[in-house]
Amino acid sequence: MPSVVALVLLAGLSEAAGRILPLVARRPRVSPPVVAGLLLTGTAVESAVIALWPLTAYTLAELLPHAAASGAAPGWTAGQVAPMLLGAVIAFPLLGPALHLMLLTGVGAGLAGPIAAASGVGGWSAAACVAAAGVGLAAAVEAVRRLVGRIGTTRTRRAAA
Repeated sequence: MPSVVALVLLAGLSEAAGRILPLVARRPRVSPPVVAGLLLTGTAVESAVIALWPLTAYTLAELLPHAAASGAAPGWTAGQVAPMLLGAVIAFPLLGPALHLMLLTGVGAGLAGPIAAASGVGGWSAAACVAAAGVGLAAAVEAVRRLVGRIGTTRTRRAAA
């Protein structure tokens, strides 16, 4: 279990680095303490999203009318979460989003089997729950990210005025 926690944290770091590297490339005058703070915060948020993905998918699967839960919610195994260490591929211009989507699709496909077995739903239903959970968590994080960015931009404009 400690290795899975370490892998989830490293995967969160990789995701955060993939999001922060383009920012640093566009704004080279960003101070190292600001970059470190963004990286630390991003790591915590992305790690939490990765950790919550199987639990959220299992919860969605339990809500289906034909679900027959046969156990506890499945968690990550080291083999399932290890590919997420490549999350920094989103930093590559143009190619990154496609690689990131392929990576998440592969990891989600691997997660669908344990969700189906634990919840008692079919494979396609479990895959739909995994996809819905992934998209929902990503949308929530993106909404918060945009809100924080907008608040930060507003404060900067007020301070300049």
